[in-house]
Amino acid sequence: MGKGVLELQLVDAKGLQNTDLIGKVDPYVVIQYRGQEHKSKIARGQGSNPTWNETFRFLVRSPAAAAADHQNQQHKVTLRVMDHDTFTADDFLGEATIYVGDVIARGVEEGAAELQTTKYRVVLADRRYGGEIRASVTFTNKETEEEETGEEFGGWKHSFRS
Repeated sequence: MGKGVLELQLVDAKGLQNTDLIGKVDPYVVIQYRGQEHKSKIARGQGSNPTWNETFRFLVRSPAAAAADHQNQQHKVTLRVMDHDTFTADDFLGEATIYVGDVIARGVEEGAAELQTTKYRVVLADRRYGGEIRASVTFTNKETEEEETGEEFGGWKHSFRS
């Protein structure tokens, strides 16, 4: 089975909804790809126009299958934007979706592929516009490289024995 790394660079957001009655929202993003999830830092005091500049990595266990089925809705990264609240439940500020099947397919063929920093529409629960979020995505086919280097990924190490 092939392996690869999908890397998402979370840049910033603009025009997010302010759900706080007093003060500014403190947004963060929950990023999901298939069964994997990461959470960005909280952009405290940055309000509706936060900047994160954080990178998140996801293991793609079978990029060849993803490449063959790149139109499949399963190959998407979901960015759920939340407002951190200290004394109440965190508020949902919207969600954006990045379909990554094509970048995985290109990466399998070429060894690596990239979607440069792009604006993605954030939609509210009722599907109305809720701002925009900027991110870039890179996929690197790692099967050969891992075998040669024994590279570690998220506490998991793949070693190659001849």
